[in-house]
Amino acid sequence: MSGSENSPSPQSDVPAPRVVVLDHGSGNVRSAVRALEASGADVELTADRDSALGADGLVVPGVGAFAATAAQIRAVGGDRIIERRLAGGLPVLGICVGLQVMFAAGTEHGERAAGLDQWPGEITRLEADVVPHMGWNTVEVPQGSRLFAGIEDERFYFVHSYAARSWELESQPPMPDPLVTWSDHGGDRFVAAVENGALTATQFHPEKSGGAGTRLLRNWLAGLPRLATRSAAS
Repeated sequence: MSGSENSPSPQSDVPAPRVVVLDHGSGNVRSAVRALEASGADVELTADRDSALGADGLVVPGVGAFAATAAQIRAVGGDRIIERRLAGGLPVLGICVGLQVMFAAGTEHGERAAGLDQWPGEITRLEADVVPHMGWNTVEVPQGSRLFAGIEDERFYFVHSYAARSWELESQPPMPDPLVTWSDHGGDRFVAAVENGALTATQFHPEKSGGAGTRLLRNWLAGLPRLATRSAAS
């Protein structure tokens, strides 16, 4: 891995951006909080609606089953929070199953569950000789990506058995096309990350991806609108 974790934070000369990690019962929230703090954010772990709506950025983590994660997010009103933020152009970052639930549906063990329907398409099991896909892997980054700026050739840490194995969202001019990053496991190509306006998500775990993951989180933080930060300073 590179030494990119030692690069200066782009937020070092201004107040730290305020980020809420949505507390919906996911198992990886503490590691996500620590990684965001290490990347230069002021982080709050909460499901409080006002805090989540007022933050500069919202992170939606997720591990485990698609249906359970989607149900947990809905149980704390997270679906409405995400919808409201995106309607206002306020950034949201999904991680692992937090990416998967942004799609319309997911099928696991023969059972289909509804997702948050921000993107069309369905999460399905990887078709590879070895599943789960666990470990470091490269990604195919599209031209113009801000999320992967400076880390296009790095490896990231994946742990998953299911993925978005196609991209179905059609172009919607004058909106810019989403930037979709891909990866491959055992010959099965799948979505590794999406940059779609205010909604960004990664199938891999940036909080477990060493220096490359830190740099990616800093890239995301650098693009936050800083609304809550300015409000707190005034």
